[in-house]
Amino acid sequence: MRRNLSLLFRLLRIQIRSQLQYPASFVMEVLSQAMILGFFFVAFAVTLSQFGDIGGWTLGEVALLWGLAEFSFGMMDMIFSGFDYDAFGPLVIKGTFDQLLLRPVNITMQVLGSRFVLRRLGKIIEGLIIFIIGLSLANVDWTLGRILYIPVLIFCQVLFFGSLFIFGATTTFWTKERLEILNVFTYGGSEIMSYPMHIFPRAIRLLFSFVVPAIFLSYFPMVYILDKPNPLNMPVFTSFLAPFIAISMFWLSLKFWRFGIKNYQSTGS
Repeated sequence: MRRNLSLLFRLLRIQIRSQLQYPASFVMEVLSQAMILGFFFVAFAVTLSQFGDIGGWTLGEVALLWGLAEFSFGMMDMIFSGFDYDAFGPLVIKGTFDQLLLRPVNITMQVLGSRFVLRRLGKIIEGLIIFIIGLSLANVDWTLGRILYIPVLIFCQVLFFGSLFIFGATTTFWTKERLEILNVFTYGGSEIMSYPMHIFPRAIRLLFSFVVPAIFLSYFPMVYILDKPNPLNMPVFTSFLAPFIAISMFWLSLKFWRFGIKNYQSTGS
């Protein structure tokens, strides 16, 4: 295990050094990405200012949801980008995945270290700024439990979204093409988690509760942190299921990943 982690960190260092060859260009790309993504929140904030709240949630409260989801997804997209279809799909289609299998190194670590997109810092910075704005606008009664729960939620959301990327990469063994429906759960899930879940139709709430349980990693925990009423009338303990959901999803994704590798058939090229 120590050898695999050492190799992973070495691969990541190589990725980072290569992307920092032109620091000025890198900084400009990160800042421009943060600004472009931030305009979506600005547009939402301007619209919401005309109505005062959305489903009983103020701009500051939604900003906490939004910023947390953006920050976590950016972290995940940087760390797990090796499992994104744009990186992993060509490995399977061209048959170069076979080379990874022949190396005496853990295959998961190889894929994880094959791509580390440092420019995702733009999304991370954008999410952090929006979260800080939310902190300044929302009236939160901060207790030690609520403070400590924030980093737990970030870790859980990173694991959750990473699990979806692993599920998506594994399906490539059979489909060879990107399944667009998976984008509904990954990128769409990130968008859904940026808003209070009770504002959506029942079908969407059920989808993101029992098929892809995103509701347990954003909405219910934030109900606890903000001490908001729960219009969905779910038990209090649902606000604390995030670690269980995230770890379970990650475990299932790794089981599916190993099943996919076991049944992988080379292209022969």
